[in-house]
Amino acid sequence: MSLDAATPFTAQQLDAAGRELLFTAARTANSFSNEPVTDDELTAIWELAKWAPTAANTNPLRVLFVRTEEGKARLVDHMSDGNKAKTASAPAVAVLAVDTKFYEHIPALFPIRPEMKDYFESDDAAATSSSKFNAALQAGYVILAIRAQGLVAGPMAGFDADGIDGEFFADGRFKTTLVVNIGHPGENPWFDRLPRLSNEDALSWA
Repeated sequence: MSLDAATPFTAQQLDAAGRELLFTAARTANSFSNEPVTDDELTAIWELAKWAPTAANTNPLRVLFVRTEEGKARLVDHMSDGNKAKTASAPAVAVLAVDTKFYEHIPALFPIRPEMKDYFESDDAAATSSSKFNAALQAGYVILAIRAQGLVAGPMAGFDADGIDGEFFADGRFKTTLVVNIGHPGENPWFDRLPRLSNEDALSWA
């Protein structure tokens, strides 16, 4: 998709069904059916998520899709006990990782400021802070893209990140930040929905 600054765009409200699919009716899946997830479906997830914004278009997130039995066995070894069965049952799992050398792509991704590559390359603290923040943004986009593809997502933070990095990213460049099970809901896939903060607790106005 190529859009220049003159390409017209009209923002429209997402309809009720779309809002339910992405937000109000969507749930975190804890079990999955045997229905497969294709590589084309997984690729389509990224084809949606990649268009959402990051600071200076840096796009530091990298995605490893694990969908073979051998790959899942390697991954499950590094999941916490409470997440092992869920991950083993999912037809596909996305390992979301931060590219610690994301700045190498800045001249292509943000050509109006190619010198930012040198800035991040010379300042490890700034590079780490920026990449973690923007990868977290992108992780949220990936979850929404999974839902938009008609699949369910089961994001998890219970894992040994160093273990996964050693297993799949041995050169040390990518650092695991989130693991997301992907598939179709299985038997009793949902927990009761937990409450959210009220507007009074969450919002303020100026």
